[in-house]
Amino acid sequence: MVGPPPLAATRLLVPLLLLLLVCCLAGGARASPAAAALRRVSPRASPGGLCQQLLLPLGYPCTEHTVETDDGFLLSLQHIPHGKNGVADNAGPPVFLQHGLFQGGDTWFINSAEQSLGYILADNGFDVWIGNVRGTHWSKGHSTYSVHDKLFWDWSWQELAEYDLLAMLSYVYTVTQSKILYVGHSQGTIMGLAALTMPEIVKMISSAALLCPISYLNHVSAGFVLRAVAMHLDQMLVTMGIHQLNFRNSMNSDMGVQILDSLCDDELLDCNNLLSSITGENCCFNSSRIDYYLEYEPHPSSTKNLRHLFQMIRKGTFAKYDYGWWGNIKRYGQLHPPPFDLSSIPESLPIWMGYGGLDALADVTDVERTVKELRSTPDLLYVRDYGHIDFIMSVKAKDDVYVDLMRFLRAKQGWHSSY
Repeated sequence: MVGPPPLAATRLLVPLLLLLLVCCLAGGARASPAAAALRRVSPRASPGGLCQQLLLPLGYPCTEHTVETDDGFLLSLQHIPHGKNGVADNAGPPVFLQHGLFQGGDTWFINSAEQSLGYILADNGFDVWIGNVRGTHWSKGHSTYSVHDKLFWDWSWQELAEYDLLAMLSYVYTVTQSKILYVGHSQGTIMGLAALTMPEIVKMISSAALLCPISYLNHVSAGFVLRAVAMHLDQMLVTMGIHQLNFRNSMNSDMGVQILDSLCDDELLDCNNLLSSITGENCCFNSSRIDYYLEYEPHPSSTKNLRHLFQMIRKGTFAKYDYGWWGNIKRYGQLHPPPFDLSSIPESLPIWMGYGGLDALADVTDVERTVKELRSTPDLLYVRDYGHIDFIMSVKAKDDVYVDLMRFLRAKQGWHSSY
């Protein structure tokens, strides 16, 4: 069995990696447009939570809630019981929306009320709940640690599924006394699919709708992501002790923005359209609103989370975090991390999936593999010209995607409302 490297070798490795990253950062003579935009647009500093900043000004009822996970993280939830013109006593079934990587609950409301899924569901009678995972702008609390502590960032999407989703869904289930309609996008589908293999979570779910579903990442084609994987960016950052991954220019560090510059070297990767470099082409994204989006996003995540995602790409697995042989034995009692078994998701659970032909992250081939491993036969919506972000930010998503999504949610709930 291969053990950990000797201490002397580790001490030598750290400065070498630091030198390599510094050289990478110094190599970009010209700032990429994406990095320039991140430096130009400051995060919104308005007081209050998501409700106060986005929903209440538009006349939507919204209340803030806080739940604590079993490992001490304090997570923010928002509750929108009905639409702007709805009646509180006539609430429909609870629907829980879970955002993706580097996003927060604001992503469901960042376009107009006529285009954003959160508003649309509320206006169509659903009882809407919004989840925000640890580390995002809305969920920065912990019972013991602060965001400046290393242990605050010691998690990946595995903990988001096993702890964050469990705590948030249990809260909604207790408050509403009803099974929940689950809707996730991107990382929210990774979390959802992993969580649905857990009996204590799946018993609270009546159906699941997955936008850009991901359980396997074998066929990722996004140039930005593949370059980061090839240069082992995740391993360099972990070895250097960088635990928070924040692509905003903060008071303490410009490291995240410099990393963008280093990856966006025109000779190897053209990031004039960074979004396309990361997610694939998006047909219907309103690029004129980018400065407004950047007031809210991207949200921070952990370097360990990035490393777990890169493990999925390198290994072709949908499994728990790989700590190496010795670490896996200590944590899991076996050499390799246990897989999340998609076939253990109950056949009786209705599932809907929406995916796009231009998505460079949730590739069609990987989606088809996910479908084959499920015991049930999901409802599928394929939109040929949609990319990864189109499913939540397309100006046409209401007609292209959300009508069918709500049809599914209503049909499986046995509940009907006019659209």
